[in-house]
Amino acid sequence: MFAHSQPRFSQQRTLLVGVSLAVAFALGVPARSAAQTLRGSMASVDRQNRIARDHDYTFLRDGERIRFFASQGWLVRIQPTSDFLLKGVSFPYARPEVELFVRRLGSQYRAACGQQLVVTSLTRPTSSQPANASDKSVHPAGMALDLRRPNGGRCRAWLEGVLLDLERAGVIDATLERFPVHYHVAVFPRQYAALVETRQSREAAPVQHAVAIAQPAVTAEDEERLEYRVRRGDSLWTIARTHGTTVEELRTANQLAGSRIYVGQVLDVPLED
Repeated sequence: MFAHSQPRFSQQRTLLVGVSLAVAFALGVPARSAAQTLRGSMASVDRQNRIARDHDYTFLRDGERIRFFASQGWLVRIQPTSDFLLKGVSFPYARPEVELFVRRLGSQYRAACGQQLVVTSLTRPTSSQPANASDKSVHPAGMALDLRRPNGGRCRAWLEGVLLDLERAGVIDATLERFPVHYHVAVFPRQYAALVETRQSREAAPVQHAVAIAQPAVTAEDEERLEYRVRRGDSLWTIARTHGTTVEELRTANQLAGSRIYVGQVLDVPLED
């Protein structure tokens, strides 16, 4: 038996999950009332691997490569907070969107359950993969994490319901693994960032509308661009949030096809007067 293994496909478990409308609204994902499952499958592993390659992610072979990627800003260090903690994590690094996922889920989990979310694995190099792990595992690509299964039934139902709803939204793959019992979650970076951006834009719309009524409209001639030099730990998401713009606007302004940036890179950040 090996910790944090990839899904064991012979194991199946039906989860009778009741996610309240309030929880679903808080997460910006649809509530589901039918019985659901968190089963592993070869199709889900193939999908995770395909998405990693679509993002042009490197599958890291050892700890030295993980630390190098972190030094370049391609991986970020996951820092525990009052909302979540790391337990037994050898390499506390992941793709920026995984850090966003952990931070948001941890905050929501603590608000719902009064407990800290427990992360038990993040980026894991190919040299440290368990013997029974799939050779298509995306842990070495930095876009997967493992979560401890809560002991309490209420918190367990909440967490499983949220994972299932996010999986249905097409932004993660989640699997309940049994040896030991934990959740394997692959976060689809571009898809998850887009979901969060859409939800936050929807929340900000009333405020933006009020400002538009109180102030004259800004014309194209009023727009300016700020040059920003990428620092360690930055991502397009954090830069966009800091400067009041969006990931898509950053990509357009800098002719970026994806989300990869590097330390020292100079980006044009769209601003408005």
